Amino acid sequence: MTLHQQASPAPGSDPAAPGRYHPVAPGPLICDETAVFDAVSVQEQIVAAARDAADNAALRSETVRILRTAQDSGRAAIAAAFAENPFAARALTRSYTYLTDGLVMSALMVAHTHLHPRPNPTAGERIAVIAVGGYGRGEMAPFSDVDLLFLTPYKITPWAESVIESMLYILWDIRLKVGHASRTIKDCIRLGQEDFTIRTALLEHRFIAGHAPLAEKLDTRLATDLFTGNGQDFVEAKLNEREARHLKQGERYMVEPNVKEGKGGLRDLQSLFWIAKYIHGVQDAAELVPLGVFQADEFATFEKAEDFLWAVRSHLHLIAGRPTEKLTFDMQVAVADAMGYKDLAGRRGVEIFMQKYFRHATSVGDLTRIFLSKLEDINAKSEPLLERIFRRKPRIKPGYTVVNNRLAIADPDEFLEDNLNLLRIFEEALRTGMLIHPDAMRLVASNLKLIDNDMRNSREGRRIFLDLMLKHGNPERALRRMNELGVLSAFVPEFEPIVAMMQFNMYHSYTVDEHTIQCIAHLTQIERGELIESLPVASSILKEGVNRKVLYVALLLHDIGKGRPEDHSILGAQIARKVAPRLGLSKADSETVEWLVRYHLLMSDMAQKRDIADPRTVRDFAKAVQTVKRLDLLTVLTVCDIRGVGPDVWNNWKAALIRALYRQTRRALETGMEDLNRENRGASAKKALREVLPDWSKAALAAETKRHYPPYWQGLHVTAHADFARMLRTLEDSGDPSEIVIHLYPDPDRDATRACFVMADHPGIFARLAGALALVGANVVDARSYTTKDGYVTDAFWIQDSDGHPYEAERLPRLTKMIHKTLKGEVIASDAFKTRDKIKKREKAFNVPTHISFDNEGSDIYTIIEVDTRDRPGLLYDLTRTLANANIYIANAVIATYGEQAVDSFYVKDMFGLKYYSETKQRSLEAKLRKAIADGTDRAET
Repeated sequence: MTLHQQASPAPGSDPAAPGRYHPVAPGPLICDETAVFDAVSVQEQIVAAARDAADNAALRSETVRILRTAQDSGRAAIAAAFAENPFAARALTRSYTYLTDGLVMSALMVAHTHLHPRPNPTAGERIAVIAVGGYGRGEMAPFSDVDLLFLTPYKITPWAESVIESMLYILWDIRLKVGHASRTIKDCIRLGQEDFTIRTALLEHRFIAGHAPLAEKLDTRLATDLFTGNGQDFVEAKLNEREARHLKQGERYMVEPNVKEGKGGLRDLQSLFWIAKYIHGVQDAAELVPLGVFQADEFATFEKAEDFLWAVRSHLHLIAGRPTEKLTFDMQVAVADAMGYKDLAGRRGVEIFMQKYFRHATSVGDLTRIFLSKLEDINAKSEPLLERIFRRKPRIKPGYTVVNNRLAIADPDEFLEDNLNLLRIFEEALRTGMLIHPDAMRLVASNLKLIDNDMRNSREGRRIFLDLMLKHGNPERALRRMNELGVLSAFVPEFEPIVAMMQFNMYHSYTVDEHTIQCIAHLTQIERGELIESLPVASSILKEGVNRKVLYVALLLHDIGKGRPEDHSILGAQIARKVAPRLGLSKADSETVEWLVRYHLLMSDMAQKRDIADPRTVRDFAKAVQTVKRLDLLTVLTVCDIRGVGPDVWNNWKAALIRALYRQTRRALETGMEDLNRENRGASAKKALREVLPDWSKAALAAETKRHYPPYWQGLHVTAHADFARMLRTLEDSGDPSEIVIHLYPDPDRDATRACFVMADHPGIFARLAGALALVGANVVDARSYTTKDGYVTDAFWIQDSDGHPYEAERLPRLTKMIHKTLKGEVIASDAFKTRDKIKKREKAFNVPTHISFDNEGSDIYTIIEVDTRDRPGLLYDLTRTLANANIYIANAVIATYGEQAVDSFYVKDMFGLKYYSETKQRSLEAKLRKAIADGTDRAET
């Protein structure tokens, strides 16, 4: 904690003085002092050991035993007390500091008094042991490093070397992670001037034991020779470190945050205190209130955030049994449980815990802005001279002023007379392109109560809010700042529940509110024409023109129903029905917004979970959207929604699916559904094949086009048709009925590798292929299986490597060879999976219930079996093998993954070529599939 830590009293002249090596608690500990470290008992044991030891080696060995026992006992007592009081972070850090002080002092006592005694030391034979860094601050997590400075008056003497060496070996032997430096006062000043890291460590030094006058002299010299001036260079160094740290760790709302180094984490709070201590000379963060840096309520927020983050970090250490700072998914569950968070109202305890975490992280960001504004006021943060001279000052509206190049409020009292100013300031910031001054943000945040129903329903309030999204070309900047300050939730109260709400899965990279703002940012990018090459369809839709107001409001509200037991799309539509008219939308526009929120997942689900080559899929989707206007809006919303999930979610595969579904549906809506029939598609596909095989005779082409059933022609691109034609010819020319022809073909337009297989048809071949691909580490993202009229199977799988990319060309020959070996039975898939398909530790935290459904309406000729369950290596093989054993023919499989969740949809017929209508058969098959999933999960978790 950033509270002043008392130095332990240590008279410098009398080595035998009582209490010389007894630590002093800097405040209340988490349990009784003697339970943490019984200094009297430990010292008595060491004195007895020194009396009985045969030599120094024996004494050192016995000392290590005594201290390790005391350490284990103290750590156990602290952990037990913390388990009883899981939020007592300040008491916990004091306790670990107290325990560490006792161990360090005891080690010094043995080294100084018993191993290397100096009854009459010379002036140069003095040593002071000083804690620096986090240990000097008194902030000790369970597995924090112990940073020590061994201070000597002059160049280090052989005696001092011996004391330091003996002391360090004792501390290392009790498994403390000790960082150390041996320096004179002159060294400290010189190195502190050269290195800001060393200067920061010295800023928080704390005398532990040894020669007190030497430590006091260091205090004086640091104050006069190092910590001088306005600290401008130190402040800029710390702020640069902070910026670099945030770039490395990622955005504040990344769902696996680093508690120590991440944005809004402990290091940000520590940086604030370092700067405050340097500039203002404070020893306690509370001293910043009377100095006017923080208001009393802001300091209370500082303390709450610090307490919470330290509690989280300490639980992380204790659960892991080692120093770890990243809240990975598995750790989030464990820490939430340790801190007592329970499942509530449709939300898991871990989600409630993480929402609390992210709200504290936001508070840290707010405090940082406030503090930095005060630094600017005292000119501690410099601005380049040329910028000061040549920057053109923007024209600002009356009521505002410019302070340090930021938009500030001229008269706070006058500003607050009109509550609409709480919105207007964000509009002015976007209009001028200026950042809002933290003092202005502070004023806005402390007066949110002025935003009432009259303001929400006022014509001017609606205009300003919608203009923030529609008019200035940078809505995400205003929305993000409004969200952080609480203005967004105050103006749209329905938004408040999703603020900092975490979605506990591996699919979403952001909290719900940040995801929403990311979606709007992507929409703005498309509107600006920045993504024409990667998003040609969405870009052309916006260029042709859509109702922007409807689109932006729908994106703002699309996930507003999350975090409650009901389906968030249905609940969100109900909320949109009330919010959209309140924002000033007409009845027709409000109904369109409601429809978009209700069905915002429809296009994504159709594209990723259904076979869009099946005319029935497109026909059903076209009936649902009804008009081209809705199709255009839903397409853009879907693209922004998927792209807003995380940086690596959108890819060419999803783009190709969305584009294909959009174009087919638009054609059907514009020219009629008859364009979707199989005959039209088949004729076009056969004509295309003839064009790409000009060297084939008419007879050969006729034979090729006649050997396939109609679904084959509608389900594959002409490049695949040509591939299979050549592969079938190769197989027939070989004269070997057992031959397997494999061709792996890079398909960069879909971010995948197309794996084509041709062989004689026999039961279970689809499952064998799925097993072979899984064993070589390939992730199947789509699959098609067709049989020819003359007894062959032509299967196409689209696969990606473990990173979600197509296989590199040089890897394809080896991959082909490995697949051949598996298919020939040289590797038995079911045996090999016993050791290969393991679920990673961080993924075990997720609960993914299994849902299995049978759909006889989604396809004219197949039953669609949709299996929604936890993803893992070998899942597709387990499912397809189960279907094969039940004598079910798999025509194709559509594979969709959402982080740890997999949704595999199989288009199937029974052994008689019929749909799976019988409910009894469906329930029987469902039981078999569930058993296969459960058995595979058990295998993967053991």
